[in-house]
Amino acid sequence: MDTIQFEKINGVGKITLNRPKAFNSFNREMALACQRALDECANDKEIRAIYLTGNGKAFCAGQDLKEVTSPELNPGFKKILEEHYNPIISKLRNIEKPIVGAINGVAAGAGANIALACDIVVAAEHVSFIQAFSLIGLVPDSGGTYILPRLIGYQKAMALAMLGDKIKANEAERMGMIYKVFSTEEFETASWKLAEKLAKMPTQGLAYTKYLFNQSLTNNLEQQLALEGEYQIKASDTEDYREGVAAFIEKRKPDFKGC
Repeated sequence: MDTIQFEKINGVGKITLNRPKAFNSFNREMALACQRALDECANDKEIRAIYLTGNGKAFCAGQDLKEVTSPELNPGFKKILEEHYNPIISKLRNIEKPIVGAINGVAAGAGANIALACDIVVAAEHVSFIQAFSLIGLVPDSGGTYILPRLIGYQKAMALAMLGDKIKANEAERMGMIYKVFSTEEFETASWKLAEKLAKMPTQGLAYTKYLFNQSLTNNLEQQLALEGEYQIKASDTEDYREGVAAFIEKRKPDFKGC
């Protein structure tokens, strides 16, 4: 069975983590396959949004510990981080297309931080997020020490990283960790509609927005104001901007092309 399922539907690249019997924990094969799927989404002009989810009961349980404890299979943590997780996080943050993290089940360890690296994160109401690293003597990776405190603040992030608390989806939404929670029954339909909506929006402007938010994490106010001005000028020179204004004036639905 393929460790990653990939489909292209209505302008959305759907990436499904597909090791359900292992709770979609990452081994080397799945990590490299996930990177290839993300690259395909980045390079395919027909794909205008990305939807990342899991198959089965879990979104992702993090690293497959059977792999790292196997003398034959263990690639070592240096290779795991430099060749598996770090490239995935970099791709999620830098791909110039909106990414919906549709968290269908438990997201633990690296799985939690991969989820939080998506642009818009939604979860089913039964989902839990767990910074599980401390429970086995490790430190957060996959961008966890960078992204989590920026989402929920230093104290909350430090406590979750040290204590390994299980945070239910509704609590994650309340503290600003994720965007929205859907009931288990409506989750798949509602989260997919969100990705389809993004695919029909002015995606060049969304790419600029994503870039600006990324830069805001290290810029000071003056630098960010200057960058906003630069990219507003870029956005105002797109076909989508002209289409959006024309549609507003003509009182019709816009037809954005992503350019």
